Amino acid sequence: MRALTFVPGAKGTLDVEEVPDPRPGTGELLVQGLALGICGTDRELEAADYGWPPPGEQRMVIGHESLGRVLESPEGSAFSPGDLIVGVVRRPDPVPCGACARGEFDMCRNGRYTERGIKEIDGFGSERWTIEAGYAVRVDPSLESVGVLVEPASVVAKAWEQIERIGARSWFEPRTLLVTGAGPVGLLAALLGRQRGLEVHVLDRSEPGLKSSLVEALGATYHSGTTLAAFAGTKPDIIIECTGAGSLVIDALSTTSTVGIVCLAGLAPGGLTHRVDAGVINRDIVLENDVIFGTVNANQRHFRSAAAALGQAELGWLERLITRRVPLSRALEAFQPADDVKAVIDLTA
Repeated sequence: MRALTFVPGAKGTLDVEEVPDPRPGTGELLVQGLALGICGTDRELEAADYGWPPPGEQRMVIGHESLGRVLESPEGSAFSPGDLIVGVVRRPDPVPCGACARGEFDMCRNGRYTERGIKEIDGFGSERWTIEAGYAVRVDPSLESVGVLVEPASVVAKAWEQIERIGARSWFEPRTLLVTGAGPVGLLAALLGRQRGLEVHVLDRSEPGLKSSLVEALGATYHSGTTLAAFAGTKPDIIIECTGAGSLVIDALSTTSTVGIVCLAGLAPGGLTHRVDAGVINRDIVLENDVIFGTVNANQRHFRSAAAALGQAELGWLERLITRRVPLSRALEAFQPADDVKAVIDLTA
């Protein structure tokens, strides 16, 4: 079968090659790969910024944003041939730490977790793949065209779970949400904010166009810019920062309302220095009882929540997020810079 593989740590090695067909082990599903989403993590892996191959292997299959159809399922599992599924990305460390031992492996304490397509386990970028039944999440058949968005939506679902847990420390009745960044994660964060009945604002550096249209279709407000100056007077209750841009991160720390919550969900390379008045930021956070937290990855319940949230969304809106589809035979094109929201590889073509 064909698979999209690379050598972790070696730039320019990404390629489509023939690899042996997978054989499901005990308790595993055999899955036909349908689609693979490409995100910044995959591009960083291709650029050799990081990545760890399976033990004893040089190359590994890339890809963690999956969508597939079950071909074979073990007796007694909750799945049947024909089911549409996505795969959970992370696996708990084998030690395990306390969090992993309790199923909270997205909060692993010792860093010995593994991840499909990223760290020590082959990913989902192949015509067929296998997965343990306990790490597969069913997707409604109506979402076949957009089910590959479940993984990025799972990161957002986790963010919202944490926001609501933090808010529950006291009376919590937020009205406004600001999302910085209108990429897939930012737009999905805005979607889940609107599903919660919030007044949603999205800030992105792009001029009005597709992204602003997508935001406005949610009933949210789009802002084109690179700072949070416009929100200094009317501070939002919640900020979900999805760009990782240092200046926006710093702005966010002091731009929420009293008892505000800032969720940092974006990553950016280091190396840039910003001059800040740490005393003023500290004063705002302390005197207002604010909370700033980071979030990454997701476990099974977040994937299930994400699938449910997509099921409640307008299908046409979700389909507009996928701005480019390329066949597996031309998979490398999906890694090239383009004016995309989301690029997806068709694993059947």
